[in-house]
Amino acid sequence: MQKFEKNVTEKKRRLGTALILAASLCFSTGGLLMKVIPWNPLAINGVRNLIASAVIGIYILATRHRLVFNPTVLVGAISMAGVTTLYSIANKLTTAGNTIILQYTAPIWIVILTFLLFGKKPDRTALVSILIVFVGILCFFFEGLSTGKWLGDLLALLSGVFYAGVFMLNSFEKGDALSSVFIGQLACGVLLSPLALRETNFTAPVLLAVFLLGAVQVGLAYIFFTTGTKYTDPVTASIINALEPILNPVLVAVFYGEMLGKWSVVGAVIVICGIMYYNLKKR
Repeated sequence: MQKFEKNVTEKKRRLGTALILAASLCFSTGGLLMKVIPWNPLAINGVRNLIASAVIGIYILATRHRLVFNPTVLVGAISMAGVTTLYSIANKLTTAGNTIILQYTAPIWIVILTFLLFGKKPDRTALVSILIVFVGILCFFFEGLSTGKWLGDLLALLSGVFYAGVFMLNSFEKGDALSSVFIGQLACGVLLSPLALRETNFTAPVLLAVFLLGAVQVGLAYIFFTTGTKYTDPVTASIINALEPILNPVLVAVFYGEMLGKWSVVGAVIVICGIMYYNLKKR
């Protein structure tokens, strides 16, 4: 049924965990980098995806990975495009913490989609872990509602649905995660990057931030991510990757001055507990 469950040794599972962790570290720089770029969010998303598609394209050539194009890969590409676009817009309309945490409702959607598509019921450990993580997310959401930036919060929540699809790219027999990511990023880059021509601020710090967004926060991160998900089931990957919503607002708070509230701190502790519980129980 699911490719990641076939012939996966313990060594490969550990490698998958390490790669998902590395991806989350790269992803976590997104909030800060987005905040310091004074461009239209669609322009930012277009240029960063164009750079990311170049990075992943080089990786594909270097590894001689065969690109696949079929309806399953296309759905994955749409999920990829939806995540990056909605995240970019939401990050400009609400706080970085709200954006990333609401995006991380993805584990809940994964459980629902896995049950609906495969008829696979989550085990008790997964359910308890998801509930713990979700309680932590609710703490962030509770605080975020007080900002009144409901549109940004809504778009961030919707990005969580698309993010669930990204986590499940390797869950289908005809799916190919790297192809989906590359096609989705290339499409966003080609369609949206021309909007950058309307911008006026092209200082060195801004261009550096845009480059890092594309090359590291998206390109390198998704190379780690798509490789890691080959050896890690979607729920495990999403829980490990929940470190991103903790690191993301912390970086924004330290370097941009957008401070975390008390409920955000409580939420961060709860999310960490959920991750530790899951991994210790599985081991």
